[in-house]
Amino acid sequence: MSEQTAQEGTARTRRVVVVGAGMAGVQTAVALREQGFAGDVTVIGAEPHQPYDRPPLSKAVLLGKAEDSAFDLDFDSLGVDLRLGCEALGVRPGDRELDTGAGPVPYDVLVLATGAEPVTLPGTEGVPGVHLLRTLDDAERLRPVLALQHDIVVVGAGWIGAEFATAARAAGCAVTVVEAADRPLAGVLPAEVAAPMAGWYADSGAELRTGARVERVEPGAVVLADGTRLPAGAVVVGIGARPATGWLAGSGIELGAYGEVVTDARLRASAPGVYAVGDCASFPSARYGERLLVHHWDNALQGPRTVAANILGETDAVYDPVPYFWSEQFGRFVQYAGHHAAADRLVWRGDPASPAWTVCWLREDRLVALLAVGRPRDLAQGRRLIEAGRTMDPAALSDPSRPLKDATTG
Repeated sequence: MSEQTAQEGTARTRRVVVVGAGMAGVQTAVALREQGFAGDVTVIGAEPHQPYDRPPLSKAVLLGKAEDSAFDLDFDSLGVDLRLGCEALGVRPGDRELDTGAGPVPYDVLVLATGAEPVTLPGTEGVPGVHLLRTLDDAERLRPVLALQHDIVVVGAGWIGAEFATAARAAGCAVTVVEAADRPLAGVLPAEVAAPMAGWYADSGAELRTGARVERVEPGAVVLADGTRLPAGAVVVGIGARPATGWLAGSGIELGAYGEVVTDARLRASAPGVYAVGDCASFPSARYGERLLVHHWDNALQGPRTVAANILGETDAVYDPVPYFWSEQFGRFVQYAGHHAAADRLVWRGDPASPAWTVCWLREDRLVALLAVGRPRDLAQGRRLIEAGRTMDPAALSDPSRPLKDATTG
């Protein structure tokens, strides 16, 4: 057990302050109570809404099938002091104080769980009809847009762009998706894997324009770099997200290349008594031999358990998960587990023109990642095989009729 963790775990009554009331922040509070922490727990959230889950915002909430996606938790019964509509402004680690819009908040242990914020499209500030989709307020502003069946231009063919385009088509909107790269998901998947996904847009009735750069956005239109004008009753920007850590400037807490809080394997930040978890933090992965920054729901769910265990000091818990996420788009359930950056071989299971197929990534015949489209059994078995570090027979692996677990060699 590290000296820092042991020292933090000795006091039985102390104050833990969590900044961020999303999944990572809320689950940190829950994990602390579940693991027996008896001290004070305060969760501070910038939004005025009761803490809520984000994935339904691009689905049920957006389509009006649900009013919100609030967590089913009684914070009073948990003994958690929930402070909403309270913005974090800075941290003074030497004084162990968090500065907020409502004044300073003292802490013994601070957990940074502020998540990520969407990247905006330059030049669109103040242009009417331009939207982001990250918060409950964003979804509520977009709901009447879909109900009126506006012509919609989506900027960015990543995960959020595809999910929004799916919902907009379900609502009966005409949808054009513009992507600066030559394919959807260019930043996260290799060309041969992303290529079959391009056809999903046309199948749903959406138009996908790749290699299309936005020159400017005007009221009622998006103008591309080649001069093309696309009519747009609304524009939805989905060009990525970055860690919401600008408020930490001057705190002395180390930030990484993407603005994320740099943590060690126990999710401790560089300042004493400070942890970071979820979308705003990167961590070193021994499994993959590199630092990972994971902007997905499962990371925000799993990481808090490690943070809570280390705050309690009863274990020396290391965080090294197999990253996992899913996306529902164009009638398909897409799941991904692992991290394929260092893979040296790609193996297909099934025809990518079919409704269900899987791609597996190997490194020295060891399964390191897989993407499954409509094959949840592959994902479930593959995730366990990655966790176990199993090696695979590529020939057996390529047979989609054979269970993944039967294609192992060691």
